[in-house]
Amino acid sequence: QILFFSPLMNRNRKNVFLLLLATLLNNTHVAGFGLSKLASTKVSTSACRVRPRSKFSKLYLAPMGADEISVGKKKETTLDRIFGPKLFKTVTSTAGIHSVPLFILRVTTGVLMIHHGSEGGVGPANYGTDAFNGFTDFIVRPYFGFLPGPAMLWSAIHDYVEFFGGGLFAIGLLTRPAALSLLMTMMGAVYFHLSSTGPQGAPFGHVANYSYDFEEPLLYACIFLLYWFNGAGGPGVDNIIYDKIKKED
Repeated sequence: QILFFSPLMNRNRKNVFLLLLATLLNNTHVAGFGLSKLASTKVSTSACRVRPRSKFSKLYLAPMGADEISVGKKKETTLDRIFGPKLFKTVTSTAGIHSVPLFILRVTTGVLMIHHGSEGGVGPANYGTDAFNGFTDFIVRPYFGFLPGPAMLWSAIHDYVEFFGGGLFAIGLLTRPAALSLLMTMMGAVYFHLSSTGPQGAPFGHVANYSYDFEEPLLYACIFLLYWFNGAGGPGVDNIIYDKIKKED
């Protein structure tokens, strides 16, 4: 192990001695730049290179940049990130750029749910409209007659969950409860379609409209399951509330 100092260090023997003592005790390599940068920084010789200061001074060890630490290692390019080993790497954090697609998916899904919950009018549970009555007479009564209470009540609950739950889901407020409620409605929709039309030859059967009737609610259910487990996943009111609570704790 060798300790190199610039000529400025030699002007202050006390600081040089203290730095040398600290280096020996910590078993480290240190590169000196002058009295203003005396420190016990651990610098590996593999992360240093010899640079001449001037024709009047000796060579000294100077820390190299991050791109110079690994000698002979090729710098990673954008194509390397896309087609290199990271192509097979699973992301373990949803922070930063990884939150963007999750944010887009959450907002888009929530807005579409608001639309589903407002069929027959502007808001949810539009009593007396053809859409609301048809949902009650042809879906709730025949396939969910086992539920206690009047069928219209369950039709209204269905609309409220999709309308208000979709809104909360879109803005990321109470994301997990909203996702769980919407997951339950989607599973009910999957049950209805499988009960009314069956699996339709899935996964290899062909149908007239090119998609199985249960396909859409099943995909929605998978999305809500994801957010029920992981939370808002990106910018959302839940994250703001959590950051505030965490700071107070």
